[in-house]
Amino acid sequence: MAPGLKDKIPPHDTMAEQATLGALLLDGDAIATAIQYLRPDDFYSHANSKVYDAILQLFNKGLTADILTVSEELRQNGKLEEAGGHAYVASLTNGVPSSANIEYYAQTVQSYALRRALLRVSNEVIAKTFDTSQESRSILEETQQQIFELNDKRQTFSFRDTREILKQTIEVIDRLYKLKKNITGIPSGFEELDKLTAGFQASELIIIGARPSVGKTALALTMASHIAIRNKIPTAFFTLEMSDLALMLRLISSEAMIHANAIRTGFLTSADFNHLLEAASNIYDAPLYIVDMPNMKLLDLRAQARRLRAQQRVEIIFIDYLTLISSENARLQRHEQIAEISRSLKSLARELKIPIVALSQLTREAEKDKPNLSSIRESGSIEQDADVVMFLHRERDSDQKPNDMDAGKKTNLILAKQRNGPVGTIELLFMAKYTKFVSPAENSYNQ
Repeated sequence: MAPGLKDKIPPHDTMAEQATLGALLLDGDAIATAIQYLRPDDFYSHANSKVYDAILQLFNKGLTADILTVSEELRQNGKLEEAGGHAYVASLTNGVPSSANIEYYAQTVQSYALRRALLRVSNEVIAKTFDTSQESRSILEETQQQIFELNDKRQTFSFRDTREILKQTIEVIDRLYKLKKNITGIPSGFEELDKLTAGFQASELIIIGARPSVGKTALALTMASHIAIRNKIPTAFFTLEMSDLALMLRLISSEAMIHANAIRTGFLTSADFNHLLEAASNIYDAPLYIVDMPNMKLLDLRAQARRLRAQQRVEIIFIDYLTLISSENARLQRHEQIAEISRSLKSLARELKIPIVALSQLTREAEKDKPNLSSIRESGSIEQDADVVMFLHRERDSDQKPNDMDAGKKTNLILAKQRNGPVGTIELLFMAKYTKFVSPAENSYNQ
């Protein structure tokens, strides 16, 4: 306990608790409002907690709560004395003229409950800080997780009248009608893909799956560079598989159109240097933020994403790749961990109102035939949570014709799922020496 706080009573508002319960006893329909904000353990008073729990039990049974039904429910459960007896339950309605202010009462009780929860977390942090057997990083992670859990639990849910939603929808349609743009989201840089998707849309989780060495990272980096360098849209790239330096070398090779091996070995011509400096200048001015954190935990990823959205106003996030993210709950089976990560990324996309593009490995079976939704590795929940799923697929290198190598490896980008649009297949070319993807039309133009 912090100095000076040892003998202090935890923050609470007894009158607000009693007013909340009194309003619920006067109006059985008020529980629909209170339940959005309160759980039994949000009440500081043990008696009030028991009364509210009884009201919830009656609600679950489809019964209306009043003084008599609540008292009887408590009596049957052997909790009437813990709740202060029949006289206390009856007294709860004395100071409440109506249920009109139920939302205000409930929010007040919730606010004090949150303060007490924060106080508990703070005390735990103080105790752990003095325990030198625990790693500092471990204490920090646990604290962040507890804070985020408090925030998640305190999210309230409500409804909107269809007239309000309809008005907002018509405004969106009217804006699109005036703009008349084929791309309403963030352009991927591939015209044929953007025709199908109208760009990457806000709040969507997009999955790009492929077998190793087919080009998942190259495709994501090609898209990210187009978005950040060409369109100046703030973009974040989370790299869990390779270092930020290795990623930057790829990006420079791709932008300067210089053979990646020439950059790695240093065998560059003066012309190469000029192209390289020009590419570096373009990258330098781009709002592209690279997060290099191997063994990244889900909690760290969410925290960094929120920070980038708030401070740098990023409009899209790429994650390379999903199955390298570590779950906070190591006791879960791996497929359950992946399901938790997938759900969390989808909720994060909705919370931040931006598209999140996550890369994923595919099963070995995808090498034999064209991949499908069941090819996603380790969890079927990924395909369920994703709004868009696309796969990279190409023939084995041995099946490519020799003269195709300089022109690029033909690769199919299969749009297998799109919750709000059509599916289809787009042909791309993988320029292995530059580690980038181009459309066939773009490649013929460059030649």
